[in-house]
Amino acid sequence: MTSFTISANSLQTEPLEEITHQFIELCTPRIHLDVEGNPTVTSDEQVKVESTIEHLLETFLENHEIDDTLPRLNRLQIVDFVRHGLSKLSTSYECLDASRTWVCYWNLHSLELLEVPLADETKDAVISFLNLCQNPTGGFGGGPFQYSHLAPTYAAVNALVILQSEEAYKIINRTNLYNFLMNCRNEEGAFALHVGGEVDVRGTYCAVVVAKLTGIVDQKLFSGTSDWILKCQTYEGGFAGTPNQEAHGGYTFCALAALTLLGQESKCNIRCLLRWACNRQMKFEGGFQGRTNKLVDGCYSFWQGALFPLLHFLLAKSDQYSEALDAEKWLFNQEALQEYLLVCCQHPFGGLLDKPGRPRDFYHTCYGLSGLSIAQHVNGLVSGKTSIVGSPNNELALTHPIYNLGVTAVMSALNYFNSQPLRI
Repeated sequence: MTSFTISANSLQTEPLEEITHQFIELCTPRIHLDVEGNPTVTSDEQVKVESTIEHLLETFLENHEIDDTLPRLNRLQIVDFVRHGLSKLSTSYECLDASRTWVCYWNLHSLELLEVPLADETKDAVISFLNLCQNPTGGFGGGPFQYSHLAPTYAAVNALVILQSEEAYKIINRTNLYNFLMNCRNEEGAFALHVGGEVDVRGTYCAVVVAKLTGIVDQKLFSGTSDWILKCQTYEGGFAGTPNQEAHGGYTFCALAALTLLGQESKCNIRCLLRWACNRQMKFEGGFQGRTNKLVDGCYSFWQGALFPLLHFLLAKSDQYSEALDAEKWLFNQEALQEYLLVCCQHPFGGLLDKPGRPRDFYHTCYGLSGLSIAQHVNGLVSGKTSIVGSPNNELALTHPIYNLGVTAVMSALNYFNSQPLRI
């Protein structure tokens, strides 16, 4: 493999022994893919991505010589982009008609991370809209008058939790929600995404999260659930959507987060999971891929990045591993991930991308910012250590690594719903 080191003045093929530049993170060695004389279709695509990233890093370092506050998060442009997404969408978004609750969550959470307050009229509009998406049989559809589905139910509940108001909490019909979850549950304890629909780890995670947040968990609802999730761990170490399938970043996050909420996370193969997760960070780009032999994608900054706080807390409880952990670092290269997001994934007019050359969208903006928050805050729930690449103004609010919501919003919802009686 060929590596090069990024310094303030050049990109060079030999590592520097001593560098005094303030952005010491930019001296992280970057390792190009070595195709070993046998190029393939996928290796050709990887080489193209690396070439694009290399050009962007070279340009960045030239600009940094002029403006040493770089890299800088384009806050104002991002805020304008996501605010617009809460009020009016162009016809090009028709394909997301069944994901309108997701659009609410993605944009609300982006604003939450950017610590932008919401106007009262915006809150009222979101509450009214999400109320229209709730069905009498329980759960939420992706839009008004649409079939209840666990994914938009998760998005709708999360969006309402972000608002942190009793008015928002009260529109959730918890009794009907419980019945909907029970109707989605199968005899093994796994959950279909909708009644009669496909069963996978995503649905199970969404069910566990909304039940925990709204205080409707009982022994019957999740009996056997953790055992089914554990069957989804693969020989690679990650988790698949269902047993005997390929490990995937999104499914792995859903599996570990759900196991953590159920208190059964220690039953998975931790060593294999950690090895798999660490190997998903790309050696050249600094971002994460979703699966083995795939390209980097900005959304996995959260789906893969959020595994590491959960693994850290799990390992910290083990006498075998706790002493080896660094209380001020996660077990991945946080600075390299921040560089990828800030230098390579920002759209000049606001919003974040999958990778350079791709269009901006609300999904990648939300999960790119979420991953950036994970990379910036170490043990944020305990010690509040931060690691900020670039301008101090790049710092985002802390996101909860299980729910992907602001920590205050999570605590407020848990306190409210757990104090309310439930009639089933």
